[in-house]
Amino acid sequence: MAQLEDLLGIKLTSRGNTTSVLCLAVSLGLCPFVTLPTTGCREIMGFLSTFVGVVGFGIGVPLGLLVGFFLFVYSQPKDVEDPVCKPLTELDATALLDVLPEVPLWVKSPDYDRVDWLNKFVSDIWPFLDKAICATIRNTAEPMFADYTGKYMIEAIEFQKLSLGTLHPTFQGIKVYETNEKELVMKPAIRWAGNPNITLVLKLKYFRITVQLVDLQIFVAPQITLKPLVSTFPCFAKIVVSLMEKPHVDFGLKILGGDVMSIPGLYRFVQETIKKEVASLYLWPHTLEIPILDASKGAIKKPVGILHVKVERAMKLLKMDFLGTSDPYVKLSLTGERLSARKTTIKKNNLNPEWNESFKLIVKDPQSQVLQLQVYDWDKVGRHDKLGMQLVPLKLLTPHETKELTLDLLKSTNVSDPKDQKKRGQIVVELTFVPFKVDNGSFHEILERYERKQSGIDSSSDDETLSGAGLLSVTVQGAEDVEGERHNNPYALVLFRGEKKRTKMIRKTRDPRWNEEFQFMLEDPPLHENIRIEVMSKRSGISFRSKESLGYVEINLTDVVHNGRINQKYHLIDSRNGLVHVEIRWTTVEDRDNATA
Repeated sequence: MAQLEDLLGIKLTSRGNTTSVLCLAVSLGLCPFVTLPTTGCREIMGFLSTFVGVVGFGIGVPLGLLVGFFLFVYSQPKDVEDPVCKPLTELDATALLDVLPEVPLWVKSPDYDRVDWLNKFVSDIWPFLDKAICATIRNTAEPMFADYTGKYMIEAIEFQKLSLGTLHPTFQGIKVYETNEKELVMKPAIRWAGNPNITLVLKLKYFRITVQLVDLQIFVAPQITLKPLVSTFPCFAKIVVSLMEKPHVDFGLKILGGDVMSIPGLYRFVQETIKKEVASLYLWPHTLEIPILDASKGAIKKPVGILHVKVERAMKLLKMDFLGTSDPYVKLSLTGERLSARKTTIKKNNLNPEWNESFKLIVKDPQSQVLQLQVYDWDKVGRHDKLGMQLVPLKLLTPHETKELTLDLLKSTNVSDPKDQKKRGQIVVELTFVPFKVDNGSFHEILERYERKQSGIDSSSDDETLSGAGLLSVTVQGAEDVEGERHNNPYALVLFRGEKKRTKMIRKTRDPRWNEEFQFMLEDPPLHENIRIEVMSKRSGISFRSKESLGYVEINLTDVVHNGRINQKYHLIDSRNGLVHVEIRWTTVEDRDNATA
């Protein structure tokens, strides 16, 4: 104890003071020869560590807040630098293995075609496309930012920098599908490892926040469909885009210079959220439709109903023959149709004829189409004389409502023509417009009906839904690999229920394209009936055996009635490799009770 007093230069007077000083001396290494009591030393050391911890926390927290505030206020986002590109010959084996997943699909998959020309085009136009896209983004986002200005202490939101970078998207390959429909289906594989420089500044009342998007990577393989193909430039009516699988999107997001995507769990959450949002909008069966042509221009209109016309009688017709009578008959047609006009029988020597003949005409646009009624005087020699005409717009008719009209015959459609003042008689007709049934069911409703049918729930009502009159439309698209022994001038014959209809003849070809439609109006569905399609060839000159059969096929219409439509290619019987492409539709008319319900 005396040695310790001499070493420290103090006088130890009490036990407690002595113990404290001894602990301090031992801790400082001044008295290695002194042994202290274990319990007292632990108490003193615990007190010292607690004191140092409290002092460190009190100093560290304010210091950390001060440094954080300085970085928060004065930090600036870094500019995105252009990547360094090296040729493959300068890379070692390890680097080559790292880039193997980036090999284009046209190298790994033979189904994809190489499209270097398209990548060259995108590369040349990318600087201009970059500015155009950025201008669109800015014009779209600024009104949205303006809605938040003045709220939540936000003074302004603006783009500090907006550029998509120097790296353009690349097409890894493109795959084209062949279908039986009037459409063109493409599936490009697009990859974009971009270096965009997009910085958004959020100016608050006392400070501002910068958000920067970096290291953007996108891989998507959309399915692009151009349909329907029409004869009006640019030869398709709309573009339909859909995703067959979820896209891959990866990016970095820096807030105040720090990458928040490195926070554990946030990166995966953002990835899944983006995939779900995109999938809910564009993942098949959802689509993005971009109209190109007006629906009224170029698009092929489908039949929407049947116009029942009953020509009852005519009264006080003009006398056109030498003996003071006429031989009248009526021609009926709808505007916008290329089909030949329908005709009544000829009533000889009668100025007040009664026909009571019924006709059915296919209606494609009841809002614009007009029924044309033309009365002629039949002559055995020479041109038939026109007795008069009249027009009836179909938009004046109410579906399922029969209307009897007594119409004054006119010379022409020009009302101001003074020749129309002459009385030409009257014609009495009875008109009824019956629309077809329209199936507007969504994809999920169609799937539900299919499941119900497979489970047998709706099997009892099949006969009821298949009954009723309707329209059978047969479109002969074309043929492939048809070859005759003497000549190749193919045309197609359609034979059904004793009727025979024929396409135009195309000379000197083995792959004709007709694309002609024929229609049969039926009172009952053609269940368990066959339709015959035969491809023929005819010699252009006069010779023996001028006609030759190139093959035929008989198609059972039961599937058409049940499914409403078939569209496929059939192998021709009695032909080596011949195929014929046929589309058949069955459309039933709408029931009056269902229409009024």
